[in-house]
Amino acid sequence: MPAVRAAVAPAASEPIPDGKHHSFALSQQHFLLDGAPFQIRSGEMHPARIPEEYWLHRIGMAKAMGLNTIAVYIMWNALEQEPGVFDLSTGRRDFARFIQMCQQQNMWVYLRPGPYVCAEWDLGGLPAYLLRDPSIRVRSKDDARYMEAVTRYMDAVAPRIAPLMASRGGPILMVQIENEYASFGNDLEYLLRLRSMWQQRGIDGPFSISDGLGQIQKTKTYVPGAALGLDGDTDFAAAQLIAGEAPVWAGEAYPGWLTHWGDPDFQRGNLTATLRQLMSEGRSFNLYVVHGGTNFGFSAGANAHNDYSGFEPVITSYDYGAPINERGAPTSDFHAFRKIIGAHVAHALPALPPPPASAHFEQVIAQPHACIWDNLPPGQHVDKPDPNEMLFGQNHGMVVYRKTLTTGGMLHIEGLRDYGTVFSQGKYLDYLSRVNKPGLHVTQHVDVPPPANGAGATLDILVDSFGHVGYGQAMYDFKGIVGAVTLSGEELKGWQAHSLPLDESYIAGLPPMADASSIRPGMFFKAEVMLEHTGDCYLDMSAWDKGYVWVNGQLLGRYWRIGPQQRLFCPAPWLWRGRNEILVFDMHRVSATPIRCSDRLSG
Repeated sequence: MPAVRAAVAPAASEPIPDGKHHSFALSQQHFLLDGAPFQIRSGEMHPARIPEEYWLHRIGMAKAMGLNTIAVYIMWNALEQEPGVFDLSTGRRDFARFIQMCQQQNMWVYLRPGPYVCAEWDLGGLPAYLLRDPSIRVRSKDDARYMEAVTRYMDAVAPRIAPLMASRGGPILMVQIENEYASFGNDLEYLLRLRSMWQQRGIDGPFSISDGLGQIQKTKTYVPGAALGLDGDTDFAAAQLIAGEAPVWAGEAYPGWLTHWGDPDFQRGNLTATLRQLMSEGRSFNLYVVHGGTNFGFSAGANAHNDYSGFEPVITSYDYGAPINERGAPTSDFHAFRKIIGAHVAHALPALPPPPASAHFEQVIAQPHACIWDNLPPGQHVDKPDPNEMLFGQNHGMVVYRKTLTTGGMLHIEGLRDYGTVFSQGKYLDYLSRVNKPGLHVTQHVDVPPPANGAGATLDILVDSFGHVGYGQAMYDFKGIVGAVTLSGEELKGWQAHSLPLDESYIAGLPPMADASSIRPGMFFKAEVMLEHTGDCYLDMSAWDKGYVWVNGQLLGRYWRIGPQQRLFCPAPWLWRGRNEILVFDMHRVSATPIRCSDRLSG
């Protein structure tokens, strides 16, 4: 039976990452910093979800709430979108600079580098290029192709991590071995292999794992000697039976929760009582998340049942009901948590940093600008629709499947991922959706009329994808069309497939329409906004249907009429004094439509 864990007494002043070498160890069910018990009061935030210009502000907000540590995920797929092509230094990818900023603010770091992170991020942080090989097995030591990619990733990031460990004068106290593996597999040797790979690259730990207590009891995947982080659980006594003398802590304590498209409202939480318990017991914890930020671009992930049913994509906002909201302002939870923490520490908490400025513009009308049908890249002949990843090596975006029909009938698409609009001779017929939520019809077929003149009719299927599933067993979430397309029960063969990744080069090269005859669903719209000064704002897209928004070339993310999110966060650093360009792609709108401005996510 493990010894009874004693509470950590508050210190008049806490050690800080001062550039000197510090010893962080796991012993006697405690975290020990330079030999003395240390309470980790951590809040998680992800540099990939925060404009780099706001990193210091968000870290400072967490510090002002009474935390002493920042937990950081590294999203592998944000750093290596193509095999072997890494970007570790531009914009939100420069995780090492974020960690150094934590040290500047006298904050320690709990690093969670994956390779898999979950995080409601696309494919849980794994690169979508892995899916170009349909037989690959991810999160498995027995698949040489996967482990080769993991090796390449570790070789790239470890040289930037190792010098930042506390033992070498940096702020990183502890490194997590993957994330929530017990929710996926039961091969303890896989986790031991990952630990060994980090150690071989100069990262000696200490190490942690973080998982649901029930899952880890079932799979027996506790890594001996690692700190055991509990996700959403406070049965520390039961977990201590597994961890022995290693410390057990709240590896993910949830002040809020994630929101999916079509949920009735934004998710919230209530962690006040739990935080009060953690502080009174001197128990270490990590708030997941203290500040969520935004799933900019195509980064939002999705969830699904293990058989790929029940698909639920995550909204663009990662506000998460966190105590520091999406644009960095304190919520009522922030003030409540600050009061609880302040009552249990012996030192005064720092003042809050001033909030970022806000901006406002009057309603603008976005006018039709370009039609996607006039801007299809050359097609690729395929016998049957195959996933984007295998057809084009395409990680995100859209695809058009085109075929000439000589008859009409009932069109059925097996494995549509994730939303499609169907056209015959350029006329919109209907949509099909993998998502089944209120406000969407559940019809799984489209009636296609017979050709009007007997010469054949062009059938177009425009498929838009959400993020890849990032949790559980449904990790092979190929996009596009992954099954047979039938007309009145007969499979259709012989297609032209057109890749539409909606990347920067495609968007930048869109020519404006020459005349109005091109107008049909699948339109780009453009508006201009004049600003005397820049600041944060939200673009209210409640008058629109489904699509994407770019501001000055920056992809804010997705919007969808089914909500609950109708407003997209636009940070001040992406706006300019004077003229600003808003570009919208909407799958259904064909006429000029208003864009409004707000200063908040909802309400």
